[in-house]
Amino acid sequence: MIMNFTNKQILRIIFLFYFSISFSQIAKSDSLRGEFIYLLKYKPNTLNENYIRKELFSLQIGDNRAFFISENKLKIDSVFSSAYNNKAENFVLDFTNIPTGSNFLIIQTNEHSQFYETVGMSLLSYNSYIIDNWKLIDENKVINSITCKKAEVHYKGRDWTAWYATEIPFPYGPYKFSGLPGLIVKITDKTGDYDFELVKSISSSNVKGKMITINKRHYQNAKLVTKKELVEARKNFRENSKHQLESMGTVFSQDPKDNFRERQKVNEAQKKGHNPIELED
Repeated sequence: MIMNFTNKQILRIIFLFYFSISFSQIAKSDSLRGEFIYLLKYKPNTLNENYIRKELFSLQIGDNRAFFISENKLKIDSVFSSAYNNKAENFVLDFTNIPTGSNFLIIQTNEHSQFYETVGMSLLSYNSYIIDNWKLIDENKVINSITCKKAEVHYKGRDWTAWYATEIPFPYGPYKFSGLPGLIVKITDKTGDYDFELVKSISSSNVKGKMITINKRHYQNAKLVTKKELVEARKNFRENSKHQLESMGTVFSQDPKDNFRERQKVNEAQKKGHNPIELED
């Protein structure tokens, strides 16, 4: 039987089996002390300054650690969980209204931040040091009705300006940013290529008595690697996944405009202008 798939369907096909055997594993060991939603706006490619991507992330704070994860990733978990709990024989997993999101989880503690990412069928992880070279600045600003203080830091090749709220006494923030005497409400790099801003917070009364329910398949039993090794694994997976599916009889849809040379040009342009959040290892 010959199957026809578009490129966007590839990853969902490969991950389907992995999700189906692990999505029911939920960790409930952390009491939920705070939940905050951040909007990330960023420019993925410097050759197209007008193209800005947007994505929502959830920061769930427990007693001793905080979890930072894409809202789209949580929605996918919810779809699988619902299908599993209903135990329908011929259930349909509908991802139509769930855009592809960032495929990572970051767990912050007072000692370090741990980065997790599923690459193919493997869960990989690397450790990052806590940011301890913040420069606190005597300047205040009100952002979304929250009084904030200013701080600056140079991190992984970018200069960042953060605004944090001492009235929200959590030393965490979006991505790997933590270590300030209050929750980070907004943080932007000097070029304006990356910007995180708090857009929603769950009231303390609504989190009281609740637990963090991040699916433990996102971080349990991960293989510890270096950041360089994870990036290399990600690259190899992308290059090999199509060949593996073709060997199984998959035929990829062909757009008349999407010929080999044009794809090469696009890929080369993307590589030249690739604009990661971390510019240094």
